[in-house]
Amino acid sequence: MPLALLALAIGAFGIGTTEFVIMGLLPEVASDYGVSIPTAGYLVTGYALGVMAGAPLMTVLGTKVPRKRMLMLLMGLFIVGNLLSAVAPVFSVMLIGRVVASLAHGAFFGIGSVVAAGLVAPHKKAGAIAMMFTGLTVANVVGVPLGTLIGQSAGWRVTFAVVAALGVVGLAGVAKLVPDVPRAEGVRLRDEMAAFKNAQVLLAMAMTVLGFGGVFAAITYIAPMMTHVAGFADGSVTWLLVLFGLGMVGGNLVGGRFADRALMPMLYISLGALAVVLALFTLTAHDKIASAVTVVLIGALGFATVPPLQKRVLDHAHGAPTLASAVNIGAFNLGNALSAWLGGVVIVAGFGYTAPNWVGAALAAAALVLAVFSAALERRASTPGSVVAGSVPAEQRATAVHH
Repeated sequence: MPLALLALAIGAFGIGTTEFVIMGLLPEVASDYGVSIPTAGYLVTGYALGVMAGAPLMTVLGTKVPRKRMLMLLMGLFIVGNLLSAVAPVFSVMLIGRVVASLAHGAFFGIGSVVAAGLVAPHKKAGAIAMMFTGLTVANVVGVPLGTLIGQSAGWRVTFAVVAALGVVGLAGVAKLVPDVPRAEGVRLRDEMAAFKNAQVLLAMAMTVLGFGGVFAAITYIAPMMTHVAGFADGSVTWLLVLFGLGMVGGNLVGGRFADRALMPMLYISLGALAVVLALFTLTAHDKIASAVTVVLIGALGFATVPPLQKRVLDHAHGAPTLASAVNIGAFNLGNALSAWLGGVVIVAGFGYTAPNWVGAALAAAALVLAVFSAALERRASTPGSVVAGSVPAEQRATAVHH
């Protein structure tokens, strides 16, 4: 794998750390600003909404900028946002800093996916995308626990200053290692938008929302589930999240490896197994060992879907993939927000702390149904004489236009 992927992974590590570390520092931030924990929670919500809005916005703004330069600009925005959070005198300023940092998230992963895929041979594209996303998964194993520890011992502001420093390292890595990748000639914003007329692109994004939503329906409420149901001590939640992160790392790498060989079968297996494991979590959550193993499996199966789904979007938006790739990153965050809300609804309704697992299982099963439908639609479109509206890959449409 090219060294440029290491630079992209470092940037992904910093982004992943800043996204999730705030969850472990909410009590300290709330205390420092004199706000409630739910109010401090807006720092999580604001970031997620910023990712969803920033993914298409920053990608559109960067359509006339070479991809390497755009990646550098995005890392610069990430650094500014985290520095602003580190020195924010009042809560509202910190919230602005979080939103500023989040604007770089979706576009970095979206453009980075396109760059990563372009650095390797066609049969290694999913593996290259997975290598970049390894930075995000490792952040959950190393960056988030370490950042939480630093924040609790030296102050949460130090954590965000360190994350900004990680951004500087990522920026330097992109500048030094990523080759100059000119933007695709002849591709305009209209071409990028045309990808959203492709049914396969939209189906892949819907699978992203539902599949990854299944993961976060359960993981969002892992603390009360593990302490009130499984019987773990409060301090055990940190290492349980490390186990989840380890599962993410393994699943991401396996998903990338096998998606290059058999993309759709990889999706069938990972989504189907995820639905089953989430359903079983309602039972295994009552046992410490079984629940810990289940947490690892959820992380592994959930992230095994990331490289194949991202690659599927790139494949079907071929010729103008940047905006679709970035929007698909926003779809992950939409899934997180939707599933967290649904999980909270069933808990408030009195179904208990394990009820979100059923929500997650249903979402993952729905993603599997969409995967089967997507493959059937693709087979029908490939049948001689059969054309399904919106299902013809972008590269075929582009060829037809040029001829």
